[in-house]
Amino acid sequence: MAFELPNLPYEYDALEPNIDAQTMEIHHSKHHAGYTSKLNGAVEGTDMEGKSIEDLLKNHSDKTAVRNNGGGFYNHNLFWEVMSPNGGGQPSGELADAINDAYGSFDKFKEEFSSAAAGRFGSGWAWLCVHSGGKVEICSSPNQDNPLMPGVGCGGFPILGLDVWEHAYYLKYQNKRPDYIANFFNVINWDKVAELYAANK
Repeated sequence: MAFELPNLPYEYDALEPNIDAQTMEIHHSKHHAGYTSKLNGAVEGTDMEGKSIEDLLKNHSDKTAVRNNGGGFYNHNLFWEVMSPNGGGQPSGELADAINDAYGSFDKFKEEFSSAAAGRFGSGWAWLCVHSGGKVEICSSPNQDNPLMPGVGCGGFPILGLDVWEHAYYLKYQNKRPDYIANFFNVINWDKVAELYAANK
């Protein structure tokens, strides 16, 4: 079964003014679609065909085409899900407790996550991951690397990801990556992040 580009759970303009409609449309219909198509091309006719995306990232990311395009496919699937027109605010329940245990407060978490995103040189992602047992960790990775891949340096299961490739923000924010990062917090779908936390802790 070939991998398919998912439909967004909202319209391209739904995250305005934080993320503009033109960026969302290009990002989803061109960039994400491109990763999806190239991933299918990379696995078609090989012993990787039919494997889950998680399996490919964990066990076959030594292959450049799988690493780049499989990472791009998975990372964007997560990115769209953890944003919402009704997002923002703060997490609650177990996820909030885990963030407070790890970072002392939500504000401190926000500062650390923003720093990881702003400090990623060039293209990449900032992540919040959950480890077995419920501990959370912030990290960043280059390019389309993902914490499920061996040796990325974060480990755990990604439950929140922020794309800091220039194509994710440059039309609206130009070189002001910190402004894009700050506004991302206005659209985070904490209910979805909490659901992923509960399922993977």
